Amino acid sequence: MIIHDIIAALQNATSPVIKILVKGEASKVIVLGFKKGMVLKEHKTGVSTRLVVIDGQINYFSTNGIVTMNKFDDLDIPVNEPHSVEALADSICFLIHV
Repeated sequence: MIIHDIIAALQNATSPVIKILVKGEASKVIVLGFKKGMVLKEHKTGVSTRLVVIDGQINYFSTNGIVTMNKFDDLDIPVNEPHSVEALADSICFLIHV
């Protein structure tokens, strides 16, 4: 019920809601919940990561520019690339670390 928990927490949230869905020895799946207008500040990842939009629409910002992502779009995030995310609509995303 992780996604339901995130949706409920977003009702009163002022920043993205983040929870781990699955964690293994060599992988992890993280769920990100956004209300329209929320921003995940610029940061880097130290592991290979794929971003998947499960619902909604986001802008992914990196040194390579802006990518608008819609429901079911996915994108590989390069290791150590500074990036941020802005929700253009209420959104749920998966981050898959492998």
